[in-house]
Amino acid sequence: MEKKDAGSKAIEEATVSLLNATEEGGGVTREIWTETKKLWYIVGPAIFTGLATNSILVITQAFGGHLGDLELAAISIINNFTLGFNYGLLLGTASAMETLCGQAFGARKYYMLGIYMQRCWIILFLCCILLLPMYLFATPILKFIGQSDDIAELTGSIALCVIPVHFAYAFFFPLNRFLQCQLKNKVIAISAGVSLAAHILVCWFFVYGYNLGIVGTMASVNVPWWLNIIILFVYSTRGGCTDTWTGFSSEAFTGLLEFTKLSASSGIMLCLENWYYKILVVMTGNLVNAKIAVDSLSICMSVNSWEMMIPLAFFAGTGVRVANELGAGNGKGARFATIVSIALSLIIGLFFTVLVQILHGQIGLIFSSSEDVLNEVDNLSGLLAFTIILNSVQPVISGVAVGSGWQSYVAYTTLACYYLIGLPCGLTLDWIFNFGVKGIWAGMIFGGTAIQTLILIVITARCDWDHEAHKASMRIQKWSVPDERN
Repeated sequence: MEKKDAGSKAIEEATVSLLNATEEGGGVTREIWTETKKLWYIVGPAIFTGLATNSILVITQAFGGHLGDLELAAISIINNFTLGFNYGLLLGTASAMETLCGQAFGARKYYMLGIYMQRCWIILFLCCILLLPMYLFATPILKFIGQSDDIAELTGSIALCVIPVHFAYAFFFPLNRFLQCQLKNKVIAISAGVSLAAHILVCWFFVYGYNLGIVGTMASVNVPWWLNIIILFVYSTRGGCTDTWTGFSSEAFTGLLEFTKLSASSGIMLCLENWYYKILVVMTGNLVNAKIAVDSLSICMSVNSWEMMIPLAFFAGTGVRVANELGAGNGKGARFATIVSIALSLIIGLFFTVLVQILHGQIGLIFSSSEDVLNEVDNLSGLLAFTIILNSVQPVISGVAVGSGWQSYVAYTTLACYYLIGLPCGLTLDWIFNFGVKGIWAGMIFGGTAIQTLILIVITARCDWDHEAHKASMRIQKWSVPDERN
């Protein structure tokens, strides 16, 4: 009997242990699933929004590409150099709102979101004025950096057409972050979809209905951007955000210097990343047979930027989730959100890497019918696939930096890896070993992006999340102003 009792007791203990282990495993699974749902609530609409807004320029490039190789090259330079450079700087500057608004929302300081947005409008508008010479003097700037005369002159003539888009960035990015940080991503997605549909119609009428050529193609870009702004502004200020929009406030003009410092860190961080591959397109203008080189590389960059909308959506989602958890004082929650986000983005990146390898010969058909261009795109598809897999991790970690407020560290890392290592490697493979555009790109990927990604992984893994939560609490107290409704 004693042996039987002892055996029964052992069985019971084993059963309890098994049940506890199962429960713990189920608990982790539930936590992952819960965090995944929270993340995709932001990421899903953000992917659609990113694809829609990015497609505005990609569709424009596709229309222009069938007008001729020179027209495609000029539009590519506008997208990747003029608009592209300013897009990166203004987007990065606006990303300071993700830190401040995300943490304020997590701490339930809702009224501060509207004030942050107004401050961001002021700063970005002033930035747009300072950046105007890039449009007004596009031709001499491009010639100075070595671009061929025919491409530079045509690019300069159409640069003036997109100045309204340049100023649209100053209002759209803060509106986007303002709504995103309070989880109103569906509104942003719907507005982006309506704007994209409008762009397709306008672009078709300008190019084929009225035969306005490349000027009409570029002018059509202005319509969807400003339509998007009008929709989001009306929603935000006419009852859609009663807790976070309390009207225009004089407080928006206070604390601008401190806001500018944080915005500058965000701007430098993202624009250095965004400019890196834009510089790659411009550098190809110095190669032999520049039109083919620029066209093929710009097609690869367009495909990359299209796919990049997914990791950029995870960048936004991670920034919001990390900021919300830190604002609520939950350092462990911020760490867990980071791990889940990186894992999901990496899985999706692997899928698209395989897809590019399978479809390597058909990628360029969307943009061009030139046999030379298509062959060169096929030749570059391997580098495109490797770029995609790296970019599935790096933007997510940058999102952690934005959510935590340590953008300056990433900016220094980006500057060192991209511009002191990657760019010289690319130039060396081109100028000394004569590998052309493939050598430039390969050097910039392996010398810059890969090293930077490894460094950021180490920084994130060593982060003290409880300390970051304390810093977020101090930041909220420092930046808060009295609620005007009290």
